Amino acid sequence: MGVLLMLMTIGGVVIAVILLIISFLTGSTWLRKFTLGGVAIWFGLYLVMLVGVSLMSTEETLALGESKEYCGFYLDCHMHTAVTDVRTARSIGNQTAKGEFYIVKVKVFSDPRRAILGLLTVDANVIDSAGNQYYRDEQAEDQLPPQPRFEKKISAGESFEKQIVFDLPTNVNDPRLDMREGYGIDHAIEAVLIGDEDSIFHKRNYFKLSEQADTVSVK
Repeated sequence: MGVLLMLMTIGGVVIAVILLIISFLTGSTWLRKFTLGGVAIWFGLYLVMLVGVSLMSTEETLALGESKEYCGFYLDCHMHTAVTDVRTARSIGNQTAKGEFYIVKVKVFSDPRRAILGLLTVDANVIDSAGNQYYRDEQAEDQLPPQPRFEKKISAGESFEKQIVFDLPTNVNDPRLDMREGYGIDHAIEAVLIGDEDSIFHKRNYFKLSEQADTVSVK
């Protein structure tokens, strides 16, 4: 629904601009007022829907295998990620954790009809129940076998998996993975896309990280 309303808004703005140009060329005051009034009413309704849907949204925690979608600049919403495995380790190669390493395997897949797509500038971090944020430990990730980039392009129906690492306190409570992608223009569009996770005031969707098999070390 959000993408459809956004496209309707863009189309409406184009039509409104054309009507305003006609009103100035013809000197039609009533057409100008009618167009501006219609635009004001539509944007007012859109703002109400945007804020209302966001305020009614609920925070979700996705279990292993559950996916979420990403909508970018082109509003395609065809890229998805899912956490497929979580392991813990005290050490990875020659790196020892300050607390405990969480090795998170993320599956990236695409479901358009034909297009070759990829995620853009992926940001992944972990948040706990107290709101503390933890960022990827890239030095520990370097000890893993070579991993594909999150931004790898894939064809329709294709997928790949990538492991990322976080050094979390041993007593961390309810760690959840938060993932976001896109450039600044993508974030600007998503901020006003009704129902999108990144729209203003909208609650976020996290990946659950508490289902793991403990390990001693990873080489």
